[in-house]
Amino acid sequence: MARTFKGGFHPEERKHLTEKKEIVTLTPPAILSIPMSQHIGAPCTPLVKIGDEVKIGQKIGEPSGFVSVPVHSSVSGKVIAVEPRPHTGLGTVLSVVIENDFQDTVCETVKPRDIDSLSPKELIDAVKEAGIVGMGGATFPTFIKLSPPEGKKADAVILNGAECEPFLTADHRVMLEHPEDVIDGLKIMMKILSVSRGYIAIEDNKKDAYALLKEKCKNEPQIEVILVKTKYPQGSEKQLIDSVLKREVKSGALPIDAGVVVQNVASAAEISTALRTGMPLVKRVVTVSGSGVENPGNFLVRIGTPLSYLAEKTGVKEGIKKVLAGGPMMGAAQYTLDAPVIKGTSGLLFFTDKEYKHYEPSDCLRCGRCVKHCPMRLMPFKIMQHAELNDLDGAVKYGLKDCMECGTCSYICPSRRHLIQTIRIAKASLPKK
Repeated sequence: MARTFKGGFHPEERKHLTEKKEIVTLTPPAILSIPMSQHIGAPCTPLVKIGDEVKIGQKIGEPSGFVSVPVHSSVSGKVIAVEPRPHTGLGTVLSVVIENDFQDTVCETVKPRDIDSLSPKELIDAVKEAGIVGMGGATFPTFIKLSPPEGKKADAVILNGAECEPFLTADHRVMLEHPEDVIDGLKIMMKILSVSRGYIAIEDNKKDAYALLKEKCKNEPQIEVILVKTKYPQGSEKQLIDSVLKREVKSGALPIDAGVVVQNVASAAEISTALRTGMPLVKRVVTVSGSGVENPGNFLVRIGTPLSYLAEKTGVKEGIKKVLAGGPMMGAAQYTLDAPVIKGTSGLLFFTDKEYKHYEPSDCLRCGRCVKHCPMRLMPFKIMQHAELNDLDGAVKYGLKDCMECGTCSYICPSRRHLIQTIRIAKASLPKK
């Protein structure tokens, strides 16, 4: 029986548009814009200047803080600008713009290595230098998750193969087409953390991936492939830990406080590829879908590729009402297609009026649906009530800081109240520590 958590809901999936589409490798465009901020934490400092020649895998951005990872060139060519450029989630950020020479010259530092002989500390350093982050959208630097604070220890690693957002199928295809890399990445993380139990959690709408990984792990007694219920937001860390291990991550705590490290399946596959080949994170799989796309599919894309290039390759229709980077629940609406694919770009969705509708909110009915479905067991209508009155203390009392902004409350609200939008504004208004 598929495991699950309390709350959440099952939205219309729309995954049929791309779930059977094999990953297609796209030739990189002539010009790529690589942001110096592609992860949670401090942005990178550019290491190159206009006129410099760069190669694939060459480090072009140096971390400027602890919570940060390097950025690398995804093509070989010439740097033609170092300036603020559009970003999918941050407006504009400092970016290195590269003119592709189409030679795909690989940097001399990219070399295969015998990672089986490396110590956990050396493996963590390699993960950091490869620039690997959470590729499900959160983009938290992976090496930090693999370096628990003193006094805290993990006893389990969970790979998130839920991919609970509608439309998105990139992780599904990675599991089907690169299962060995997913499993190898999990084993590397288990070695780093000295953990004896690993889990791969897959929603029950991906039974082909579940069956394949179950077969691949039949001789891996330390790894269990788990079927979880298809429900949003099943892929959230706290909910996945609840579903798989029935452990609670308390308010203000992190998964490591429950003895667990959670990683995305694409991140695990990238750990295997990057550490064994020496090639850092310079490309990723992106789902391009929605009613506004002629040829939806899953594409292996170089980091820095403009969204407009993906639109061109997939045949975007007339009458687009909204463009999202990411999924429809937590993705970011785009104001320009000049923004590039970054490490956390799991999807690019083009919506016509078939999917996009604008509703005017009405008065709260006090029906309690937002409370019943909230995966964090909060009272969203009370948080919104205090936030609208600018009573941030009252909003915090009702769990403002614990809200993970999944959007469930807004989706199921019969009055179409702007719950999540109001909560996000309130969280952004909290005094910075």
